[in-house]
Amino acid sequence: MATASGNPVATQTSLQHWLRINPKQKPQVYAQITATAEMSNIRYWLEILLSAGIAAFGLVLDSPAVIIGAMLISPLMGPIMATGLALAAGDLYLAIKAVANLVASISLAITFSAVIVWLLPFHSVTAEVLARTNPTLLDLGVALFSGLAGSIAVCRVGGGDGVTTLPGVAIAVALMPPLCTIGFGLGSGANTRIMGGAGLLFLTNLVAIVASAFVVFLLTGMNAPEVKSEIEQSRKGEAFELVLSRSPLSRVLINSGQLHWRILMLVVLLGAIAVPLRTAFLQVTGEAITRNAIQEVVKGIFPPGALVSQQVEMGRQSVAVRLISTQDVTQEKLRQAELEIERRSGRKVILSVAGIASQTQLAQLMQRLSTPMQPATKPPIESLSDINHRLTNRIQPILTEVWPAEAPLQDFNIVFSSTGNALTVRYESNRELGKIALDLITRELQEKLGTPDLSVLARRVPPARNASRNEQQKPRK
Repeated sequence: MATASGNPVATQTSLQHWLRINPKQKPQVYAQITATAEMSNIRYWLEILLSAGIAAFGLVLDSPAVIIGAMLISPLMGPIMATGLALAAGDLYLAIKAVANLVASISLAITFSAVIVWLLPFHSVTAEVLARTNPTLLDLGVALFSGLAGSIAVCRVGGGDGVTTLPGVAIAVALMPPLCTIGFGLGSGANTRIMGGAGLLFLTNLVAIVASAFVVFLLTGMNAPEVKSEIEQSRKGEAFELVLSRSPLSRVLINSGQLHWRILMLVVLLGAIAVPLRTAFLQVTGEAITRNAIQEVVKGIFPPGALVSQQVEMGRQSVAVRLISTQDVTQEKLRQAELEIERRSGRKVILSVAGIASQTQLAQLMQRLSTPMQPATKPPIESLSDINHRLTNRIQPILTEVWPAEAPLQDFNIVFSSTGNALTVRYESNRELGKIALDLITRELQEKLGTPDLSVLARRVPPARNASRNEQQKPRK
């Protein structure tokens, strides 16, 4: 056993046996993977266009089901697997074809989706778009495991369709939706934040799958001399192969294309991608810890039912918390709460509380303000209840129109103060609406209501237990 473990050939043979890979089918699998990098396949480019179009509309409609359909159609896994195989086997012929195919496919998908979004009369940023603009190390882990699963499946099935129709892997790694998210940002006015986040997510998936495929193809012996010899024999006579064999690139590959250099290249690429992903992961983790600390500390300040709304604005080193309550809080309590949140989160916290009248106080105020009927020459004074009813009837249809459907409205209140008007909204969702989405909603409300000083304070309400379970059963992308 010691001899077998130290022998690379014996290790490859054992791994092939465990994975039930037929060594005689390796040249066939190699040729079929190579075929997926061919650029003359009209069916491939048609599938790229169809999947890009479906994904673009799915992002605009905020429909996970439509986006999943685009993932299943997308054939991008083929040239990506071919790139991994080319690196594992040191095959310059396959590498050039696969990379050229990938560049053309990426350009076509982004351009086509950008044109679709540009032609639409609206460019609302949906939750599905935002979900693909902030990748973390968790996305890198998903892509690595997905690439391993896809590579093993390709080696085992030995069928041409196995490269491009791996449903589980296609859904898990989601190659086309990030590309179409880049197209969405480009078509909606060159939104660099959306384009940059989605571009990082696609690059993460791409490099992780190539690296995983490289490892699997290398360990299963797809770079064996007999396999490469048979493939090279099948290529003899091709014009591209003749030109490449006589070019300086083939001589460079002999010196710089050795296995350890290819491994180093993949390690450097993974490390370069991991740096921004780690930063984003730490930021998300810090924000989650801070929000939990704020939630727990604020509960201890106010009695049940006194807190009307809570708005949290995250900064890099600080966080601002604006609370609206029906009861006043002493400055000493606020200071103690700030110190406690700072201790738990490590960020400087600024707490501010705006007081509003409770329902009982409003009823007493209305009773004091009620007066006998004025003379006919003077119009009657409109009650606060009528004002509130009239404003609610005006605001409700507009708020329903601009509010995202994936976070159903529960109720809302209108708050008037000397510093400005506010709209407190309670909605049901598994996750907080992002700052970008809230800013867009606030902007539309200000424009349609004609109140430039209006602010929106959103408060999330977790869905019922059965709804949460159903949401958890949906496939993640």
